Amino acid sequence: VCLYSQHLIKVEYEAVGMVLRDLGFDGCDLAVVPGSHIPPEQAGSDLMRGIEAISGVGLDVPIISTSVTSGNDPNGRQILAIAGFMGIGLIRPGYWKYGNAPDLEARLVEVQREVFGLASVARAYNVAMAMHNASGDSVGSGLWDLSGILRGIDPRWVGYDFDPGFATETAGVSGAGIVMRLAMPKLKAVTVRDFTWNKDAAGGWKAAPCPLGEGMVDWRPFFAALARVRFVGPITIEVRYQTKDELNAFRRDLEFVRKQIAAAYSAG
Repeated sequence: VCLYSQHLIKVEYEAVGMVLRDLGFDGCDLAVVPGSHIPPEQAGSDLMRGIEAISGVGLDVPIISTSVTSGNDPNGRQILAIAGFMGIGLIRPGYWKYGNAPDLEARLVEVQREVFGLASVARAYNVAMAMHNASGDSVGSGLWDLSGILRGIDPRWVGYDFDPGFATETAGVSGAGIVMRLAMPKLKAVTVRDFTWNKDAAGGWKAAPCPLGEGMVDWRPFFAALARVRFVGPITIEVRYQTKDELNAFRRDLEFVRKQIAAAYSAG
């Protein structure tokens, strides 16, 4: 169970591992994105040291989250090279957007070409990709479009970073269960968050982040499904809700995940 490193941006990256260890996490989902401890353009000088600072206190770095969407990105190639050298076998790439594309089918063909290209570069460094189903305008928010793109790619090298929170936000509780079944055979990583539906000032409904277990996500069948497929990959906790005590929020969400894992895997 990991914490997304961006939540500890106030802490120097040399100390991130110690903080995570004290909180009780097993590892770190290390962000190498603009505005993170290690921006992409500084990967060459800082990424190896950042990984060593975390692994040096006994924690894992099973996945690196990036903003990379092209195999031609020189910073992306360097991140992949260092990940491969350090034995980190998984990255989360950036997001491909639909934008104002007049032809969505043509846009999906473009995205598929870029995914294929990036996957081939990652494979050369012995690194696999886990595609995240973000909400909104991102390709893959509903997973069906991403499923079509991944159909022609070896699942050893490209799979899903499945996010039941975003899946529930996009497809509802029953729909999330269906796309979860779609993701499970190619599951490489999991990102967990929760939310409630609140009305905004204009009277429209808006997803508002909340602590795990207090929102719309139906967690029990999700963790039961993980146990059925004997999933042992990284589970990243992302805390997007406002809280006065961040460290306590991290501990609370971690405790929730550990209880869900214990219940599901002992039953399975």
